[in-house]
Amino acid sequence: MTMRFRELNIETQRQAPSNARTEGFTFLVRAGYLTRERGVTALGQQALGRLEALSQLGSEAFFNELGLPVIKSEDETFFAISTGGVEILECPACHYASRREVARFQKRALPAEPALPLEKVLTPECHTIEALADFLGLPRQKTAKALMFTRPSVGKFVFVVWRGAMQLSETKLKKLVGEVRPATTEEIVASGAAAGYASPIGLREALIVVDDLIPQSANLVAGANETGYHLKNTNYGRDYTTELLADVVMANSGDACPDCGTALLACEAELLADDAGFCFENILAALAEVHHDDKGLTLPAAVAPFDGYPMRLSGKGLDTRARAEELDQSLQDARPSVSFDDRDERAGVKFNDADLIGCPLRVTVGEKNLKAGMVELKPRKEKENRLISFTSLSGLTSRTDL
Repeated sequence: MTMRFRELNIETQRQAPSNARTEGFTFLVRAGYLTRERGVTALGQQALGRLEALSQLGSEAFFNELGLPVIKSEDETFFAISTGGVEILECPACHYASRREVARFQKRALPAEPALPLEKVLTPECHTIEALADFLGLPRQKTAKALMFTRPSVGKFVFVVWRGAMQLSETKLKKLVGEVRPATTEEIVASGAAAGYASPIGLREALIVVDDLIPQSANLVAGANETGYHLKNTNYGRDYTTELLADVVMANSGDACPDCGTALLACEAELLADDAGFCFENILAALAEVHHDDKGLTLPAAVAPFDGYPMRLSGKGLDTRARAEELDQSLQDARPSVSFDDRDERAGVKFNDADLIGCPLRVTVGEKNLKAGMVELKPRKEKENRLISFTSLSGLTSRTDL
């Protein structure tokens, strides 16, 4: 297939867009793959089509072919980039990786100690874990934290408890119990709890969800379900139990990898693929971040929008257009995708555009070399040009002849 440069309405730009946040986006806009508003142009659609065709290889072979450094979780593939919209935790040793909100990690139990008797204590104005721990002179991990929800589908009150100094993952919670919303004041009161001073002890008609670290944490401070009071020395199993004991807290950078114990590292990333398929526009953006130099894009041959980029330079004595048309037809037969630049532009403009767009091979038909029966080849990733006879080039029969 051949397409003329003009048919694609390619508009290259010499300057970076004002809204550029990364080098890759800059080059995609400058080369005419994207608009400044991130719309995909005809040239961009050509590249996306090549990506989609290549994806038939399967996920592993596909990403290997692209030369992309990816992060793989159990069912998703990511590209690390500071402007990404997904927070990832990854193990640098065994390469376990996951979205932070669902990441597993090794939890640290508190030192074992005998269960002490419950003690109700006055704790005025202690509405937060931080205020409570400071008031009692305890570390935050010696407290039990709680949030209250309602399952709209069944109208069930849901009480979630986990150890202080940690953060609830609502994503993990919803995987356990389904969709939830914050409980209303009326629902909290009806359950027997008190907002700001709540615990799972003595609740009525409540689904209690307990993080799996709580049973390994003796004598925690929790709400007394009475405004202004807390209970010291609450213990799971003695004072309350649950049918839903599970991991419901968020992992953090520095937490131990669930598989090997190495400290997890956090990074921002973009999703490239999941069970639903490939995110081709994100993949194109990732390719631009990795495959470029100071002149423009250097996309892998398998996904560049064109395999060949023949161009003609105007001559005074020879009809370079006719010879370039002849050569273009030969390249079409040898390579499935060719972009013929037949514009009446200066050589420098055409060369710069070819580098910017990033096609693997530039073929230049100019008067000087034609007089010697030659044309010029310039592979995108090589510094030097080379000459090849017009006759041999026009007789190509396969993609591997060059």
